[in-house]
Amino acid sequence: MSDAQLELLANRAGLAVDWIDANGRGQKVEARVLRAVLAGLGHPADNDLQIADSLKQLQQSQHSRHLPPLLTVDVGQGLDLARYFAPHSPCVLLLEDGAELALQLDAQSVLPGQIPVGYHKVAIHHEHFTLAVAPEHCYSVADAVDQPTPRAWGLSVQLYSLRRAGDGGFGDTQALEDLARTAAERGADALAISPLHAMFSCDPQRYSPYSPSSRLFLNSLYAAPGAILGERAWRSAIEACGLGEHLQELEQHPLIDWTQVALAKQQVLRALYEGFCHGDHPLHQDFASYRQSAGQALENHCRFEAILAQRTTRGEDLDWRHWPEPWRNPQSPALARFAEEQAHEIGFHAFCQWLIARCLERAQSAAHSGGMGIGLIADLAVGADGAGSQAWSRQDQLLPALTVGAPPDILNHQGQGWGIAAFSPEGLQRHGFSAFIEMLRANFAHAGGLRIDHVMGLQRLWVIPLGAPPCEGAYLEYPVDDLLRLLTLESHRHQAIVLGEDLGTVPDGLREKLAARRILGMRVLLFEQDHGCHFKPILDWPDDALATTSTHDLPTLNGWWQGRDIDWNLRLGLVDEHGARQWREHRQRERNGLRHALAQDPQNFREPCDEADQVVDASVRFLGHTRAPLCCCPWKMPWASTSRPTCPAP
Repeated sequence: MSDAQLELLANRAGLAVDWIDANGRGQKVEARVLRAVLAGLGHPADNDLQIADSLKQLQQSQHSRHLPPLLTVDVGQGLDLARYFAPHSPCVLLLEDGAELALQLDAQSVLPGQIPVGYHKVAIHHEHFTLAVAPEHCYSVADAVDQPTPRAWGLSVQLYSLRRAGDGGFGDTQALEDLARTAAERGADALAISPLHAMFSCDPQRYSPYSPSSRLFLNSLYAAPGAILGERAWRSAIEACGLGEHLQELEQHPLIDWTQVALAKQQVLRALYEGFCHGDHPLHQDFASYRQSAGQALENHCRFEAILAQRTTRGEDLDWRHWPEPWRNPQSPALARFAEEQAHEIGFHAFCQWLIARCLERAQSAAHSGGMGIGLIADLAVGADGAGSQAWSRQDQLLPALTVGAPPDILNHQGQGWGIAAFSPEGLQRHGFSAFIEMLRANFAHAGGLRIDHVMGLQRLWVIPLGAPPCEGAYLEYPVDDLLRLLTLESHRHQAIVLGEDLGTVPDGLREKLAARRILGMRVLLFEQDHGCHFKPILDWPDDALATTSTHDLPTLNGWWQGRDIDWNLRLGLVDEHGARQWREHRQRERNGLRHALAQDPQNFREPCDEADQVVDASVRFLGHTRAPLCCCPWKMPWASTSRPTCPAP
């Protein structure tokens, strides 16, 4: 086989044959790996004939004069249409507000930059497409708090850790609502939360929020139904199920028993649904309105959940990629018949989505009414499980045959495989980026901000064939400028800020693109040091990134200071005694470096109290003195808290 032709095919498909690793060394993807990744992209390359055929199809697609369904442009900029239309072609735009605008392409076939921000319909010579005109930048922290040079602060919290009496075993939206009010009273402008994406209700052992079934819908187990239907209805449903003592027992566990909590809450939710359906409830109309506005996307998700429930009962394979053909197609007649037969079950899953959506609305309303400029900051996972609802319903725009991860680096010599599917760049463009846009809208819907996990995925992702080790992958390029314009436009429309988690290996130029769009990066105190354990001084911190002490997948600052992460690694057998000893010696040097940086402020270390407490207080003060427009501190709920959590002043 011709390696040159194989590499040409890979480049045309958006794969980087040559790349630079985290150590700055050049790497080259092996031919066998390229063939496997190309197969996952839908471009067979096992022999010369397949390579030639795949190349031909790609070339025809990429050089086609057929208009894509959606094009993007920045406001005030012209759009080059020379590939599709002759100079001076007349065009008619139907603007979002219903007005018509008649224009003409110029001598270079460029559509003049006279079009307002928004999604508009364009007609040229009986051909039509949608034009997405993006504003110059996202809705910013300055916009949200109405300050030209903002210095806002907030909290970040893992929602499941927000405990309250009566939560049934892990945190819920009622605890979130209470914390939002309390934090707002003390001047917080933001409350960042862990992902609330929809999981697999029939498989409660899958509970990682970063490997969801769908990023279009929500995990209904976090709902506090009493806030919507009344506490009496909630308590009555618990009593009808005979689960009162069991739920109280689960609340007392030192660790969350995900499986048992999920099974118990689902049983109570089903009892609630039965009562809701058979009664004359005043919220019936609101539920019906929600189902109608959520449309086919909700219907597909609920059908998927109903199919999984049936297959679980029968002991059948839950991965839709192994289902019989009629069930793999969401539009099949067989599935339509199934939906008629299982209307009640599908309605239950819609009911659960309605509950969690209304609960989240309440939490955001509480944040805003309390005075928060931003309110909730939702967390968008980098992908969804390839066996999940979103991949099933959007097969043409996702890559279920590939998984996302990271190549080997200094921290992980084997690389990482995250077990999630990513968008297909070709599929997105072919379908007018509809799956990307609907995902943004779903996650902006009940929040004043959005954190994008692994924001580098807007430009490139490390993709790995299913079953292959993480080192046998390749970087897949994405249409980053189109994605950023759409993100900017949706941020503007929802008046919500955007954070990009840019920790790790960041492609050249991406941080500059994000900053130009006013998408905040992230700077973590524990990482802002050189190899000599010298921490970056206050004035060297940037003004285009959120500042925080730690993140959800790092130890808390208190735990880091006391070496609890090292203790746990040793306890779990991830390091031996020798490795742990070396780690502790290095940690002591890091502690000395951090204490030295914090001691530059004479306000610090003046009180004769616990050193770890002083370090935490001094670190928060340190971050507050940086130029970061938003400082976010991780929040840990006190154990056995009341229903109204306390919140310290910044």
